[in-house]
Amino acid sequence: MESLNVSQTLSISNHRVFSSDLNEHDTVFGGKILSTIDDNSSIPASRVARIETVTASIDQVNFILPFKLQDSMCTESYVSGVGSRSIEVFTKIIGEHLKTGERFLGLTCFSSFVVVERGIQLPKIVPDTSEYKFVCQGYEQRQTERMRKLKKQREFNNNISLEFPWSN
Repeated sequence: MESLNVSQTLSISNHRVFSSDLNEHDTVFGGKILSTIDDNSSIPASRVARIETVTASIDQVNFILPFKLQDSMCTESYVSGVGSRSIEVFTKIIGEHLKTGERFLGLTCFSSFVVVERGIQLPKIVPDTSEYKFVCQGYEQRQTERMRKLKKQREFNNNISLEFPWSN
């Protein structure tokens, strides 16, 4: 089986915060951040699969500290686990106050991607830094929890009406 170092999946993007990025609290709008996460994390998933992948979920989003005007946001995403058809990607966003140089951890999250094609064998992921080892070591536990939640979600979905609400 082919293997890939986690560092080979790394995707980094930088964004300077402008006034058009802000919400009414003068911090970066959460929807913009979620879009950034999905854009950046899709690259490591594609680097592992090398075929079409789709976002299955964005899990465990932890907004730690807000990003404000005159900050930069450095988004780093890398593969933290691989299943038979699923790829887990960890993302962190590090903020930097551009006037002072102070850096801070603003956000962490995990995203799950699924390969569209069946019968594909994904490469084994080899963590090659201390951070990668720490993050990857929890993959099996997170995957088990994700499968449990997916089963509950399917049960939930079966009880949601698709009828027009005004037709009663």
